[in-house]
Amino acid sequence: MPLRIVNHFARLVLRALGYGLVGSFISALIIFIIFLERQTDLSIWHHADLDEEFTVSSDVSSFDQYLALEDRLFKQLDELVYAEVPSGNRNVINRFSRGSRSDPGRWPVNWNRSFVLPNEEPTAGVLLLHGLSDSPYSMRALGERLHESGAWVLGLRIPGHGTAPSALVEATWQDMAAAVRLAAQQVKDRVAEKPFYVIGYSNGGALAIEYTLETLDDNSMPTPSGIVLLSPEIGVSEVAAFAVWQARLGHLLGLEKLAWNSVIPEYEPFKYGSFPVNAGDLAHRITNHNQERLTAMQGSGKLDNMPPILAFQSSADATVIPQAVVDKFFTRLPPGAHQLVLFDINRNVDIEDLLEYDPMTVFSPLLKQTDPGFDLTLVTNESEGSNRVVAIRHTADKETPKTSTYLRDWPARIFSLTHVSLPFPPDDLLYGGPDAGKSPGIQLGNLDMRGERGVLRITGTALLRLRWNPFFDYLHSRTLEFMNLQTK
Repeated sequence: MPLRIVNHFARLVLRALGYGLVGSFISALIIFIIFLERQTDLSIWHHADLDEEFTVSSDVSSFDQYLALEDRLFKQLDELVYAEVPSGNRNVINRFSRGSRSDPGRWPVNWNRSFVLPNEEPTAGVLLLHGLSDSPYSMRALGERLHESGAWVLGLRIPGHGTAPSALVEATWQDMAAAVRLAAQQVKDRVAEKPFYVIGYSNGGALAIEYTLETLDDNSMPTPSGIVLLSPEIGVSEVAAFAVWQARLGHLLGLEKLAWNSVIPEYEPFKYGSFPVNAGDLAHRITNHNQERLTAMQGSGKLDNMPPILAFQSSADATVIPQAVVDKFFTRLPPGAHQLVLFDINRNVDIEDLLEYDPMTVFSPLLKQTDPGFDLTLVTNESEGSNRVVAIRHTADKETPKTSTYLRDWPARIFSLTHVSLPFPPDDLLYGGPDAGKSPGIQLGNLDMRGERGVLRITGTALLRLRWNPFFDYLHSRTLEFMNLQTK
């Protein structure tokens, strides 16, 4: 067969394959758009333009000005959202309906807002940073306990949070980081030469790391005496990198629903239910930024000045990549007074055959090391067949023998902690377990609902997810020890 005929045939085949791939892509895109457009219609809290929100370009140079802007923001929220939603009764579940069981106004304090717990003669200053789609409420319990121990505490409402889910559609991590800088300066100004700590939960952990790394480069910013991380956002799924393209496509086509990963009822008073794709994108961007900064600082030796770190991580975590706290953070730090607490799953429940995988498998190489370069604690069953939970602590000091401390028994019917459970004590009125007191409104930590799948607009996995930490007292005591504070 002549060569020109072969070449012509090959071009036809390649062209056909090209058309086929383009056609497949377009078909898949159409199916994807149809799927997303079939989700629940957007409501006023998905559309509200709250332009009183703080951004990196706001004319705000102090935390007092930040609070003044926050006052205007919440007045705007009342006018644009609450005033437009019919008032409910105590049986209605909608945080934006006045009087409903999910109305934040049912609580004595609106924990969606920044809060300050002052002390006239503080022993330390503490800045609390909550997670993505969250609010300062998630840091309330730990903040109150630290305050009782003498700390001056500030719980920051991070921009984009505490108001309406629409506020996260345009928010950037730079907006959030700028607010952290104002709040950190406020805490340091209040405690002067006393120690200053930052505690970050989830995305707040990423912001705590970002802030601390910046202080190593900028002497004008107060460097924390130490940072505490709870379920820190250090590694997220690579799928998050594509989130921005979904939003851009929706903007291009005029399809507002494409700006949202999920649209569900807003039944939680201090946390958004709906999740915009921009939130996933900014999580991806700040984690990448932190990794780039760590790489640059490793080469310059600046990480030698990194303040001590205490991190708590559940091996079972569906929101962030658990092993990233080791692989992408602790192993990149020079040896120092750093501490990592890992929570194992419950080894005394018959779920081996039901496990998708063993969450602790990824930490096996770490647990086999004799000298990881930091203090390592494993919270796990005392022995096979035992329901007793112990904290097995290996200190970085080789001369100090490991210790095993009994904490408590695993509560009935709980097989693991979760990403969202770490900051909440068992008696939390909103998210606590059987020991929680009577809530002013809805109670979400002790639900036990049964019925047919596909009936509720809230998934069964969301209802079953553990929302409180059986070992919160241990988390609290380790935090006090880390900060050299005493229980009063």
